[in-house]
Amino acid sequence: MKTAAEIMDSQVPAVSPGADARSAIELLAKTDKGAIPVIDEERRVVGIVSESDLILSDEQADLHLPHYFNIMGGIVFVGSMKGFEERLDKAFATEVSELMTADPVVVHDYAGAETVARTIADKHHNHLPVVDDDGCLAGLVTRADALAALVDA
Repeated sequence: MKTAAEIMDSQVPAVSPGADARSAIELLAKTDKGAIPVIDEERRVVGIVSESDLILSDEQADLHLPHYFNIMGGIVFVGSMKGFEERLDKAFATEVSELMTADPVVVHDYAGAETVARTIADKHHNHLPVVDDDGCLAGLVTRADALAALVDA
């Protein structure tokens, strides 16, 4: 059985959390993988930006303030403001850190293709960063990569 290191793309571009969101979007548009890892100064994977991070659903695009009551001169919101704040941050993201999914699911370079495929299926992801023993970026594996490895097995 092939390993993640054998089926991954090791030439995957990556960005830093402090990078400009527009440059990350442009880089994502140039790659055919549909996602780019976000790495820190030591090349450790700290996030991922995927095409789905760039598309606001109808619910997320609704930036109206949540329902509230005006009681005794103060405003009391019905429900959590957290969801509203997250949608607002993502809609107006200026840095990759505001756009990315932090602490992404990763696989180690020694993981078997079956493990990679199972992780992709269980976590409902299309892309997984591949890391070495130090947690540093080694590459990116896609759902298609994992399926192809299983078919060839």
